[in-house]
Amino acid sequence: MENSVFTVLSVMMLLLLGTRHLQRVEALQLPTISWCDPVELSWCLQAVVSTIPPTAKCCKKLKGQESCLCSELGDPTFGGYIKLPGFKNVCTTCNVTFPDCLQFSD
Repeated sequence: MENSVFTVLSVMMLLLLGTRHLQRVEALQLPTISWCDPVELSWCLQAVVSTIPPTAKCCKKLKGQESCLCSELGDPTFGGYIKLPGFKNVCTTCNVTFPDCLQFSD
């Protein structure tokens, strides 16, 4: 009985240590991960659908989503806005480069 309790406790301790190690690895990687959130593009919608220049907040949010634009293209809510010509203008103004997946016709 004492041996099986020791075994169970040992396994639990190993699992706990393994979990802590994974948390540390994830914590180290967090600054390099870009979180894709199409809602962040909502800051730019007014500039996309009108001739109003994008705000600094829009440009900051758009820059943060730059690596996500291809995946956000398929978003049912915001994907349509990405396809509009106004989106290209906003990106140009905000100095956001286009990934290959974005094709705009002038």
